[in-house]
Amino acid sequence: MLRAASAGVTLAVRAQPGAKKTAIAGVYGEGPAAQLKIAVQAPPLEGRANAALIAFLAETFGLPKNAVELMAGESSRSKVFLLRGIGREEAERKLAQWTQKS
Repeated sequence: MLRAASAGVTLAVRAQPGAKKTAIAGVYGEGPAAQLKIAVQAPPLEGRANAALIAFLAETFGLPKNAVELMAGESSRSKVFLLRGIGREEAERKLAQWTQKS
């Protein structure tokens, strides 16, 4: 779900909009097709869920919001985000911390 990119890392996400709270909900799929499942409190209207995902990922990885970019899946539950300015090892470490909290 995390892949190294020239500007940082890409993260494959499976969004679940309309949840009670925004939180990591586990992993969707397995192997190279695995995605980080994130429950999103915002509804999937007018880009609200995407904006909430960007804010959540920025907080999760300790990045400014403008360092998180939606690369693919604007209107889909399956999305790919670019996290700028973070290496794969650091991203995996921060993700592990968050999954332990959830």
